Amino acid sequence: MEKNNQGEIVEPVYTATNTELGSVNQLAEEVVETERVPSYDSDIDTKHEVSTTINALGPEPTEEEMLTLRRVSDSLPKAAWMVAVVELGERFTYYGITGPFQNYMQRKRGFGAHAGALDLGQSTASALSYFFQFWCYVTPILGAIIADTWWGKYKTLFVFSLIYVTGNLILFVTSLPSSLDAGAGLGGLVTAMIVIGLGTGGIKSNVSPLISEQYTNTKFYIRTLKSGERVVVDPNQTIQSIFMVFYMCINVGSLSAIATTNLERYVDFWAAYLLPFAFFFIAIAALVLGNKYYVKRPPMGSVIPQAFRVVFAAAKKKSFDAAKPSYRQENGESEVPWTDLFVDEVRRAFIACKVFVIYPIYWVVYGQMLNNFVSQAGQMQTHGIPNDIMQNIDPIAIIIFIPIMEKLVYPGLRRVGIKMRPITRITLGFFFASCAMAYAAIVQKIIYSAGPCYDAPGACPAALLPDGENYAPNNVHVAVQTPAYAFIALSEIFASITGLEYAYTKAPTSMKSFIMSIFLFTNAIGAAIGIALSPTAKDPKLIWTYTGLAGATFVAGWIVWFGYRHLNKVEDELNVIDAEYTAELNATLMHDKEKADLERAHKTAIVDEGVEKVF
Repeated sequence: MEKNNQGEIVEPVYTATNTELGSVNQLAEEVVETERVPSYDSDIDTKHEVSTTINALGPEPTEEEMLTLRRVSDSLPKAAWMVAVVELGERFTYYGITGPFQNYMQRKRGFGAHAGALDLGQSTASALSYFFQFWCYVTPILGAIIADTWWGKYKTLFVFSLIYVTGNLILFVTSLPSSLDAGAGLGGLVTAMIVIGLGTGGIKSNVSPLISEQYTNTKFYIRTLKSGERVVVDPNQTIQSIFMVFYMCINVGSLSAIATTNLERYVDFWAAYLLPFAFFFIAIAALVLGNKYYVKRPPMGSVIPQAFRVVFAAAKKKSFDAAKPSYRQENGESEVPWTDLFVDEVRRAFIACKVFVIYPIYWVVYGQMLNNFVSQAGQMQTHGIPNDIMQNIDPIAIIIFIPIMEKLVYPGLRRVGIKMRPITRITLGFFFASCAMAYAAIVQKIIYSAGPCYDAPGACPAALLPDGENYAPNNVHVAVQTPAYAFIALSEIFASITGLEYAYTKAPTSMKSFIMSIFLFTNAIGAAIGIALSPTAKDPKLIWTYTGLAGATFVAGWIVWFGYRHLNKVEDELNVIDAEYTAELNATLMHDKEKADLERAHKTAIVDEGVEKVF
């Protein structure tokens, strides 16, 4: 490790020699010893590999053990759980404010079921909802560049959290009845969306890499369980488990919409926005209290521009190998300030970005849950519950499904030799999303087939209520919408969680936040597509909107499978490219922390000694 003039650790990617780098397989090779063990055949002796290489956690597995022993995830460090609390608090706030958004924007002011504030109509409300989604997933690029280049993840998280809470304050103040009466509602909403979206950008691109970085082991090792079974502790599987926990916290936090939609109905929108504003201070507290526990990898400077230079150099020759210093030296080309290993890391990140290209269509489907599904529920009999409370079926389903997948399904598949590699999981996620849209089309057909307004729900004289202002929905029970949310939940477990995992594991150590922001940016593209499609979100065309999305997502799933399934075969090789550097960086950070502790102890001793002399 090297240090810059400020004493910060910097990545030595530009000074390592090519002979030190080696190939991907050399990076992954395992050191084992073998001993002679007599066989049951008296005429034949067979060599059996035995785990003898010891790391800090346990013996490293041999090739035979890697193939035959069951793989398990490691336990999660305390710091990872504290970062999870940060994410839970932020998502509680985010979903708490977005839960009432559609009604707040679409419907006119009133009280009770289906009340609103701004009276913008469904199409405009859906377009604004997509704008907010778009903005929230563009700004992570800014947050990632700031974190990876200058501030580091922790400082970026903290500063952007303050911006975030400021936006929540604006939303709360401008939703007060006096503000709405003064005409500040729409302007306040748009301003709050911009400020909250900016804050979200600094949080989303850094919180998931930060939680993963709290787990510092990069080596496989053998553990003996209480049952006596010997298993391989797999760091890659541990990262998968971390993202499962991370996504669980997202969805526990998203249950805030249950509270805020009820506050919207029984109190007013200002109360619905006050709760998330106050709750966000829990996330800030977790950041502050966890400061001394977090593993903080320092920013690496101008690595991102170097990565783009590598991509451009590779594009000229249509090969990443042509961007390597070793290749350029052999062919008499100019020197470049990076190493062969850095090119391999950028190549791996580029592979991940290619997989992400197909994700926007998935996010268009996901976005339906936040706007058009809410409006669809408002076209049915809700029997006393707010129409926008139905979207909470999705996080509840995820909270139920994740432990089932983590404790039963995935381990069961591994026991019978089936590995659910990332591309397989992403493909399944797209197929489940397609099922959600197909089912939503069926529900819309049922709505249009029921009275009193048929294909014009809530917009015919027959549905006018005695108050002369409001209209009754069609005679369909809102519970029929439930399977659509369950399908979306399953799709998230396979596609969304795996996308986060893929962005982290395939990114160079120095570009974790940036590659994560690229993945999140696909959501912004999906939101832009949603904005373009929002004019179709009106009766009686909604059946075709859902049907078209179902077909597009189904086709996209097959594109993922046939286009990228070969990456499943090289998954392990891709994951070990930066393992040695990560281990070296973690060791250096730990050494510096211990050194700093010793220096503080020494200074304290000097002070104590001086105090004793004085007295």
